[in-house]
Amino acid sequence: MKRIDIPSPEALGEAAREFISHIGQRRHIAFYGDMGAGKTTFIRTLARELGMSADEAANSPSFSLVNEYSTPAGTVYHFDFYRLDSVEEALDIGVEEYFDSGALCLMEWPERIIPILPEDTVSVKLTVNDDDSRTLLVSE
Repeated sequence: MKRIDIPSPEALGEAAREFISHIGQRRHIAFYGDMGAGKTTFIRTLARELGMSADEAANSPSFSLVNEYSTPAGTVYHFDFYRLDSVEEALDIGVEEYFDSGALCLMEWPERIIPILPEDTVSVKLTVNDDDSRTLLVSE
């Protein structure tokens, strides 16, 4: 298990770079954490560190379920499964095709689709500490 501490918002870029280095070529990343823990903020920072244009804004795809970002490192898919009521809904949007695309897939609320998560999914638990800092625990 890898631990990455994020003591302040100013440390997000450094934490994202450390995270990117740690995951290497792995393509399926599941972010777990309470509402407001900072999953979307961290994913936005990851996209920027991967070279997403400053004109693009990585926002939570709460209503569209998936956003696509173009980066010099390749395509990034950002999923938010919070509104799903069943695994079948994820299948209906073609989630398995996204997973099989070879693109980086960053998933919020993956607990909604656990039965269909790829076997190689990296789990990331984002927690808010008492001092409002954040901790990422990365499990392979």
